[in-house]
Amino acid sequence: MKIDIEKEEDGRWIAEVSDLPGVLAYGKTREDAIANVKALALRVIQVVKP
Repeated sequence: MKIDIEKEEDGRWIAEVSDLPGVLAYGKTREDAIANVKALALRVIQVVKP
């Protein structure tokens, strides 16, 4: 899964999984944002998968 990461103007980091629309998460650090978006992506995949 590809994760896109950017630093916002206010200092927060945002991570997004481009293959899963709407799956994005913020974090205080780059690592936090990545961990948060990975956890969210796994939840979304589990809900969608029959």
